[in-house]
This record gives sequence, C-alpha cells and structure tokens, in this order.
Amino acid sequence: MSGAAPRLHHLDVRGLEPPEPMERVLEALDRLPDSDQLCMLIEREPRPLYRILAHNGYGYNTTILPDYLYEVRIWRRAADA
Repeated sequence: MSGAAPRLHHLDVRGLEPPEPMERVLEALDRLPDSDQLCMLIEREPRPLYRILAHNGYGYNTTILPDYLYEVRIWRRAADA
C-alpha cells in the first residue's frame, strides 16, 4: 500500500502581471510533494512556462475554460525506466 493520496493544490494567478505568475508557479513547485499536482488558473496561455516545465521534469495539461481562462495542471514526471 502506498502513503497518502495525491492532493491537488490550487494556485490562482489571474490579474497578475508577468513575470509574477511564473514566479509564483515555480515557488509552488519547489514546495510541491512528489505525488501531488498543482492546478494553476490564469487568463492567458503561459507558453513560456511550458518549456521550463519540460526542461525540469514536469508534465502538464492545459484546459481552456469558459471566459477565456486556462487551467494548467502540473505534475512531476516519474524518471524514465
């Protein structure tokens, strides 16, 4: 049996000017337990963040919500076997 169930942590960065949304995400990822996910809500697609996530071993999935909001779920990828 594994430990505690993974948790979803929410981070709302709507209304913040660049680069603050990216800074807040990176700070949150530093504190994110390995099995948990971060769910960011932002009003524009954070394309520069995607490259940083991929380079640092994170996976992500972006969903476009009504009202032109973007929900980006981020998780730490398991090391390749």
